[in-house]
Amino acid sequence: MNQPKQQQEVPGIQSEMTPVPDCGEESYRGMDKLKGKAAVITGGDSGIGRAVAIAFAREGADVLISYLSEDEDARDTARLVEEAGRKAVLVRGDLDTAEHCRKIVDTAVQEFGKIDILVNNAAYQMTHETIEEISDEEWEHTFKVNINAMFYLVKAALPHMAPGSSIIGSSSVNSDMPNPTLAPYAATKAAIANFSASLAQLLGEKGIRVNSVAPGPIWTPLIPSTMPPEKVESFGSNTPLGRAGQPAELAPTYVLLASEDGSYISGARIAVTGGRPIL
Repeated sequence: MNQPKQQQEVPGIQSEMTPVPDCGEESYRGMDKLKGKAAVITGGDSGIGRAVAIAFAREGADVLISYLSEDEDARDTARLVEEAGRKAVLVRGDLDTAEHCRKIVDTAVQEFGKIDILVNNAAYQMTHETIEEISDEEWEHTFKVNINAMFYLVKAALPHMAPGSSIIGSSSVNSDMPNPTLAPYAATKAAIANFSASLAQLLGEKGIRVNSVAPGPIWTPLIPSTMPPEKVESFGSNTPLGRAGQPAELAPTYVLLASEDGSYISGARIAVTGGRPIL
């Protein structure tokens, strides 16, 4: 099933997409797997981040939602977290500086007193047919938001994470099957997978688990705001399952990695790709 052609300005608004992505608003049912936990999710306003925020809250976690500028989407996600009976904290701003990343962690510690789960999910991408189209500034910005921010956030959060805590990076099927029109983005997603594997080995002695999730084509605001309309229309049709995934289909994997169900999973990269292999 294809999506209709559509185009938005970056970073995209979820409520203006056709169809609106399914983030589990009506379907996700929690089982207290994260009861009493405190989570930080970057890019938590929409798409995969919103689906994870909903799932975490319904599993019993308080959630800090970091987002760029999508105020309406962020407020909607916060409302859903609060309707689950959990605390929602919003932090607006760009992840392209170490200072803002540290502000996110400081706010979480002030509000929750700790950080049990850190989800590095926010990402920047743009589509380009040639390398000449990619400006120096865009290349650097993509790395700052997608991978540098993960380093800053992890480094700042570690003093507030106890044994049993979990760090999760959102990688991509592009990490080892790169789409050449997404070259800067694909390179950062490979870096996230690699950095997560290093962290798993560095932090194991602290009892902190680190993993990454490799989504395939998932229907989020990133797609209509960064791809031409004709590619939006066919987005996801090249998977064995023949369609784009919904954010709600990612959330259970993040819950697994954040909860005691994943207590011996560390250093893994879990593919949720509609059948596209990661080998």
